Amino acid sequence: MSIKRSAVAIALAFAAGQALAAPTVLRASHQFPGGKGDVRDDMVQMIAKEAKAANVDLEIQVYPGASLFKPEQQWNAMVSGQLDITLFPLDYASGQVRDFSATLMPGLIRSYDRAKRINQSKFMKDVRASIDKNGVMVLSDAWFGGGMASKRGCIVTPNDVKGLKFRAAGPTFAQMWQSAGASIVSVPSNEIYNAFQTGVAEATDTSMGSFLSFRLYEQAKCLTVPGKNALWMMYEPLLMSKKTFARLTKPQQDVLVAAGRKAQKYYEDKAEAVDEATIKAYRDHGVEIKSLSDAQYNQWIAVARKSSYAEFSKDVPDGKKLIDEALSVK
Repeated sequence: MSIKRSAVAIALAFAAGQALAAPTVLRASHQFPGGKGDVRDDMVQMIAKEAKAANVDLEIQVYPGASLFKPEQQWNAMVSGQLDITLFPLDYASGQVRDFSATLMPGLIRSYDRAKRINQSKFMKDVRASIDKNGVMVLSDAWFGGGMASKRGCIVTPNDVKGLKFRAAGPTFAQMWQSAGASIVSVPSNEIYNAFQTGVAEATDTSMGSFLSFRLYEQAKCLTVPGKNALWMMYEPLLMSKKTFARLTKPQQDVLVAAGRKAQKYYEDKAEAVDEATIKAYRDHGVEIKSLSDAQYNQWIAVARKSSYAEFSKDVPDGKKLIDEALSVK
């Protein structure tokens, strides 16, 4: 073989070796602000950092702020394998899997302590089974506390929402707000600020993390926070496409599973601190802060039972079973 041909052969062999050594690159998408202290972005970034540090030829590119997929598109992208990882409000996929509305049901979780117990319950076993059946797996469980904010005043009883243009996070809350006399408007969570600014919406429910990262303290007069009687708690797990997971090596899979557990612990240790940071920011901007008393909470539950709970039990084959399973956790 001539020197020239030998050089070409060596170059080709080197290029082939480089190609074989190239890391597997995954894409992680979420709708929350990136680099601004949102704990959900922190969790996804943690997965990416853990994967890179493990030296298993695995890299994760993170696309925050709905820059890769729109919020509602992420579920189908996960199922099809177009998207590898997301931190996703599961209720957003309730149009595809009706069971998922149970993960944003008024008053069903009530507190962070109860959320931890719920994670070990038959209720969550059934929810995870539905996720798995649809081609997706859970890396981290995460329940995010939230509340209600309004441009008009405080929302603590059903009478306070009468006539309000209300942006609801999901169908179960929309049913309850509407039953109490609100007018429901459809606005994606990342557009709530503009909706408040333009008057398209006058009130909303969302997570405490979103209340902070979306800067609604610049628009709201009052914020109702979770306290000991959280009406609003939403399951926003860190998810992965099973199609993607299946094509990874065992070491890569192990790293992601371990990173998911680490991200879950990180959030659980920080959940109430997120609420405290949000409350401080709103107080600093002159926004009134309220939480629900037992009596006020029970008024809302009475409305929810006649609207959200009743509709879910009627429309979803396992609806009543899921509600009963969650309520049975003490």
